[in-house]
Amino acid sequence: MVEREQFDVVIIGAGQAGGPLSSDMAASGRSVAIIERAHAGGTCINEGCMPTKAIVASARVASLARRGREYGVHTGSVAVDLAEVRARKRGVVERMQAGSRASIERPANVEYIDGEATFTGSKQVRIAMVDGATREIEATEWVFINSGARPTIPTIPGIDTVPFLDSTSIMELDVVPEHLIVLGGGPIGLEYAQMFRRFGSEVTLINHGSRLLSREDADVSEAMAEMLRADGIEVLLNTDVTGMKLADGGPMLNITTNGDVRETAASHLLIAIGRTLNTDRLNLSATGVELGKDGEILVNDRLESSAEGIFALGDVHGGPAFTHMSYDDYRIVRDNLLRDGHRTRDDRPTPYVIFTDPEMARVGLSETQAKEKGVPYRVAKMGMDSVARAILSLETTGFIKVLISSQTDEILGATVFGVEGGELMTMFQLAMMGGITAADLGEMIIAHPTLAESINNVVTS
Repeated sequence: MVEREQFDVVIIGAGQAGGPLSSDMAASGRSVAIIERAHAGGTCINEGCMPTKAIVASARVASLARRGREYGVHTGSVAVDLAEVRARKRGVVERMQAGSRASIERPANVEYIDGEATFTGSKQVRIAMVDGATREIEATEWVFINSGARPTIPTIPGIDTVPFLDSTSIMELDVVPEHLIVLGGGPIGLEYAQMFRRFGSEVTLINHGSRLLSREDADVSEAMAEMLRADGIEVLLNTDVTGMKLADGGPMLNITTNGDVRETAASHLLIAIGRTLNTDRLNLSATGVELGKDGEILVNDRLESSAEGIFALGDVHGGPAFTHMSYDDYRIVRDNLLRDGHRTRDDRPTPYVIFTDPEMARVGLSETQAKEKGVPYRVAKMGMDSVARAILSLETTGFIKVLISSQTDEILGATVFGVEGGELMTMFQLAMMGGITAADLGEMIIAHPTLAESINNVVTS
């Protein structure tokens, strides 16, 4: 008979939900095992938000340096040392990763276990340790799954014959690619396409669909494509990759665009078509946990799975796959299990930002969604070229678009495609949370000249 170590709580994944949850569970007096197969902090700290935005910052500086003459600032030629960019990124990751692990390990009744977990029973877990050993543990009370996701690799003829990058490995390049092909027109693909163009690469962006960012309104998608093309990126829509092969040491792609067939070669290829949930690595069939069609753990509004005492947090229950939503998952289970709360994920806002330059940020309903739901609304829209601060800063690309209830005058949603879009979007989110009407926003006294001042003007436009 296998002898299993017992813990009150077992957490699989030390990400943005699992890490803080381990501390709160420990503070409640429970013994906690938290299992992590890679790095503390999850995708956000190690392969997602933090490292990519560090690189985005470098790309923006390169762009501004080249634009210096527009501001009356004359500089010499701009050169990007990608090895130095990478070193700065690594420094950010190492500091945050160490801080995350130290925070998790601080309570005496938390054991951080380096290894990969698979279920052998409902609350029973086998751990393949990094040193080659095996441990068997079980939870006497709760199990929390926070195992995240990984880049999706498509099935394309010849893909196994060519070198390619994903959203993690591309950050380890130390030389700027001569020509980068980006496969995927979602947030990850757009961010990388623009940053490497600004580093000096020729960039081709290939998207299967008829427009980028298919979840956004058409005017947002079109403006994004226009902005990328203005940066010198070749944007191919309605394009399928039908095959790949190795040519002159790099990838050669067979592509079809609106029926036209051609070959296109590059020095590097980035696959950025989405992410695959890590539930397939957990042997969840041993638990009674039910999965959806995409491998997501099916949960109720309190994040409880179909198996008693097993919860799913973050990407693994199907999203929205954002760090801040994973952290809110933590708050839901913390309040409900440790504070006698009644918190759910129903009707919570989902703010998000795509960190292109300028940013694209949204909260609440898009116009497309409002139409689908039959919600009565009016649209207030204003170009960033009408925002005084944006004009002064030569940052006039994009627009602000606000959906306003035609019944209550409250804000239903806001999209900001413009400089500091995420910060402006958050102000609309605050208005939505407080029930502040468009008329109230229009009468606010806002300091001049600020980007926030645009809120006055757009809602009265």
